Amino acid sequence: MGSEGLHERYINPYTDFAFKLLFGTELNKELLISFLNALLHGEEHIKEITYLNSEHLETQERDRRAVFDIYCENEQGEKFLVEMQKGEQAFFKDRSIYYATFPIREQAIKGSEWNYQLKAVYTVAILNFVFDDKDDDYFHHEVKLVDMRTKKVFYDKLTFIYLEMPKFNKTEYELETMFDKWMFVLRNLSRLMERPVALQERVFERLFKAAEIANFDRRELIEYEDSLKNYRDWYSVVSTAEQKGRKEGEKKKQYEIARNLKSLGIAPDIIAKTTKMTLKEIAELNTSPSGDE
Repeated sequence: MGSEGLHERYINPYTDFAFKLLFGTELNKELLISFLNALLHGEEHIKEITYLNSEHLETQERDRRAVFDIYCENEQGEKFLVEMQKGEQAFFKDRSIYYATFPIREQAIKGSEWNYQLKAVYTVAILNFVFDDKDDDYFHHEVKLVDMRTKKVFYDKLTFIYLEMPKFNKTEYELETMFDKWMFVLRNLSRLMERPVALQERVFERLFKAAEIANFDRRELIEYEDSLKNYRDWYSVVSTAEQKGRKEGEKKKQYEIARNLKSLGIAPDIIAKTTKMTLKEIAELNTSPSGDE
């Protein structure tokens, strides 16, 4: 098996293999440090991180297990959960809250007195979907606990950051900050055929070297191709479901228009031309408000 079956030069970061290769390995942890510093706008100057156990069990074996994509802490002991979510899940916000409880609870000091002082916990979710379609420009959501009356932060040690990647549409020539550049790389990496001129920082030299498929050994190539296949299969299933939903919605709208026209006494041939329905379908329409086809 070789890379001749792959047309891209660089890996797709939305695959499990690629995401963990770039951000979840000791060899490439400078990439994660750079990304987190860019994401936090300089509020945290992270110099070092330590990867932690990404698989956690609840207090009893029968309890639900949590598996994080990337779980690490910085030199101050602050915890970071970094997740890549390919598609929208039911209750994905609830999932973020649930996962955040693990790095909170594990800080409890067992076997001695503890005053409940906690280190900060950050949950970062890179989303390959849109969950807020009210504002096309609002893609960087930073969520904290606030006092609803004063609108001031009530507790600053728990932060949830959601990045809606499909909304980020800056071109290479519009990139200004390191955050912009990281967003551009994550959004476009698998479509690039060479390293953009705007990404000349040393960390991106490291990233493009790590992401180049031609540098993979046989084992890495097999793992990546398997991961890519899983991603494409998932994407196909989601796309098919979306198309089916749109078609069903269009058909329902079509029938509703035809029903209204028929109730107004419009000739069937005119209704047929307007809605692209057959005369037989129009004849069978129930014009009562509660009528179902």
